[in-house]
Amino acid sequence: MLKFGEWIAKHRALILIFGVVMLLPSAMGYLNTRVNYDILSYLPKDINTMVGQDILKDEFGQGGFSLVMVEGMSDKDVAATAEKIEGIDHVSKVLCYQSLTNCTIPKEVLPSDVYDFFNKGDNTMMAVFFDDTTSADGTLNAIEEMRSITSKQCFISGMSAITLDMKKLTQSETLIYAVIAVILTSIVLTVTMDSFLIPLFFMLSIGFAVVWNLGSNIFLGQISFITQALAMVLQLGVTMDYSIFLWHSYKEQQKYYPDSRQEAMAHAIAATITSVVGSSFTTVAGFLAMCFMTFTLGLDLGIVMAKGVVCGVIACVTILPAMILLFDKAIAKTSHRDFLPEFKRTSGFIVKNSWIFLTAAIVVLIPAVYGNSHYGVYYKLDSTLPAHLDSVIANTKLAEEYNMNSTHILMVKSDMTAKDANKMLSEMKDVDGVQFAMGFNSLVGSAIPEEVVPGEIKSILKSDEWQLMLIGSEYEVASDAVNAQVSELNKIIQKYDPNGMLIGEAPATKDLITITDKDFKVVNFLSIGAIFLIIAFTFKSVSLPVILVSVIELAIMINLGTACYTGSKLSFIAPIVIGTIQLGATVDYAILMTTRYRTERHSGRDKKESVGIALSTSIKSIITSALGFFAATVGVALYSDIGLISELCMLLARGALISMVVVITVLPSMFMVFDKVICKTSVGFLPKESKNKYEYRFKNA
Repeated sequence: MLKFGEWIAKHRALILIFGVVMLLPSAMGYLNTRVNYDILSYLPKDINTMVGQDILKDEFGQGGFSLVMVEGMSDKDVAATAEKIEGIDHVSKVLCYQSLTNCTIPKEVLPSDVYDFFNKGDNTMMAVFFDDTTSADGTLNAIEEMRSITSKQCFISGMSAITLDMKKLTQSETLIYAVIAVILTSIVLTVTMDSFLIPLFFMLSIGFAVVWNLGSNIFLGQISFITQALAMVLQLGVTMDYSIFLWHSYKEQQKYYPDSRQEAMAHAIAATITSVVGSSFTTVAGFLAMCFMTFTLGLDLGIVMAKGVVCGVIACVTILPAMILLFDKAIAKTSHRDFLPEFKRTSGFIVKNSWIFLTAAIVVLIPAVYGNSHYGVYYKLDSTLPAHLDSVIANTKLAEEYNMNSTHILMVKSDMTAKDANKMLSEMKDVDGVQFAMGFNSLVGSAIPEEVVPGEIKSILKSDEWQLMLIGSEYEVASDAVNAQVSELNKIIQKYDPNGMLIGEAPATKDLITITDKDFKVVNFLSIGAIFLIIAFTFKSVSLPVILVSVIELAIMINLGTACYTGSKLSFIAPIVIGTIQLGATVDYAILMTTRYRTERHSGRDKKESVGIALSTSIKSIITSALGFFAATVGVALYSDIGLISELCMLLARGALISMVVVITVLPSMFMVFDKVICKTSVGFLPKESKNKYEYRFKNA
C-alpha cells in the first residue's frame, strides 16, 4: 500500500488528468442511460399480473392504456378528437361511444350500459390503448402529443400520464438535488474542518466518483428514477467520511515527514486504504443485501450504490491526494482554527453517568419497538405528487365524475361462451366497489351476431386466444378495500376460467404489497447478518457485533417509529432503504469508537479511562460525519416536490442525527457495563501481561 501511495503522490498530475479524461465517457454513459419511471415494472416477471401484461402486448398489440375524460364537447367534436388521437404514433386503438356509433352497428341496438359507461352528464370518456408498455418511451411520447393536440376540455388519466409527469418533475429536480447537497455539505465541512478551501476539493473528488458511477450505469441498461434521484446525494453522504479520514491522516503524517509533503501523502494514502476499505465493507454489505429482493428495484439501487461506494474509495485515494498536493499552498493559506470544541466535558459526563444513558435507552426502546411495528405504509406512490400536475388533476376528475379510482383488465380465454361471460360479469358487478364490468358481449349486445361485428371493434377486445374485459372500481389503488375486491374478483374468475388473469395497477400493487413485505424481512436479516459477520471478523469478537448492531438498530427503530407517533405514513420502500442504508452507513460511527476503545484497553488503561478517551477522540469525527450526511439529505428533503424522494431523504437525514446521538451516548455506556464480557470474548482488548495472567490461572485451575 505504501508503494501504491508513493506512486500516486509522484504521478499526481497524471492521475488528475486521467481522472478528468474519464469524465467524458462517464458523462456520455450517464446521458445515454435510460431511466425507468414505472415502479411496478420491477415486479417478478412470472407472476400473473406481469404475464398478463406480456400477453396483452403480444396478442392485442396493447401495452398501457389511458382513460381520457372530455368535458362539455359535442359528439361530433369527441369523434374528431378520438380520430386525431388514434393517428398518434404508438396509439393502437381508441374506444369511445361516438366512434362505436359511427361504425356499421346501429346506434339503437347498442346496450344502454354502453352509453352509461362512456357518458356522465356533460362528460364523455374514451379509452386509449397504446402499443407499448406503460412507461415505454413511445407511450410517454404519445401522451405528450395527446396533450398538445387536445383542448383544455380533455383530461388524460392513468399510469402512463402519471409516469410522464413524474419523469418531467424528476428531470427538473435531480441536478438541483446535487447542488443543494453540495452547498449544505460544504457549509458543514467549512465549520468542522480546519481549512476553508479543503471542502471544495472534497466535493470535487466525490463529484468525480459520482460521475464515474452514474456513467457506468449504462452497462445495466437502465436505472429507476428513485436510484437516479438518490444516487448522487447518497454517494456524497456515505463516502464523504473517506475524504475526511485522508485529510486527517495527511495532517498527522506531516508531523513525521515535515520536509516532504509527497512522503507524508504516500503514508496517508497507505493508512487510508487500510482503514477505508475495511470501513466501506459494512456500507457495501448493506447495499448488496438489497440485491436479494424479489422486487428488483432493490437490485437496481443496491448495485448502483455499492458501485458508488467503490468509486468513492478509488477517488479518495487517487484524485483527492493529487488535488491536495497540487493545491497544498492554497489550502494552507485558507486554514483556520478548529471551530468545534474538544468535547472532553461531554465525554466525561457521559462516561460518569453511563447507567443513566443505558437506562434511558431501555426506556426509549419500548415505544421505539411499538412505533416501528405500527406506523402506516402506503404503496400508491403518485398519491404524494403535487396536486397541480395534469395527471393528478385528470385522475381526480375521473374519480369525481365517474366515481372511478382504478380500472382492472380481465383476460379470459376467447372461447368462453357469451352466456358464461355475461354470467361472470354479472357476478362481478355485485362485488363491493365495482362500478362497471363489461366485455365484448356486453359491448355489442345480444342482438348483434359476432360474425357481423366489424373487425376494428372486435380486435380491440378479442384475439384468437384471449378476450378482454374492463372492470371499473370506486376504490383507490393500494387501499385495503381494492385489495379485498381484487381477491374476490379472482375467486369469481377461477370459477369460469382457471387460466384467467386480472391485471392492471391495482392487482399489480396488491402483488407488490405481498412481495415487498417478504423482501423487507429477507433484506433486514441479510444486512444485519452480513454486518454482524464483518464486525465479528474485524474485531475477532463474539460480543461486539451484538452490541454495535443493537445500538444502530435502536437508532433505526427510533427513526422509523417516529412516523407512528407523528401520524405520518411511510412508503413501502422506506423501511427497506432506511434499514439497510442507516445500518451500513452509520455503524461506521460505532466501529470508529470501538477501534479506539480497543487500542486504549490493550495499552493497559482501565475501562473508564479507555472508554473516556475513545469517546472524546471519536465524538468530533462522528459529529462531522453525521452532520455531513444530514446536510447532504435534508436540503433535498425540503426542496423536492416528489413525495417519495422527499420522504426518503428526510428519513436518512433524521437517521444520521439519531444514530449520532445514540452512538455517542448509548455505545460508551454499553462499553462501561459490558467491559468484562467484551474483554473475555474479543481479541486485542487485554494487554499481554493480563493475557498471561489469565492463561496462568486457567492452567493452574
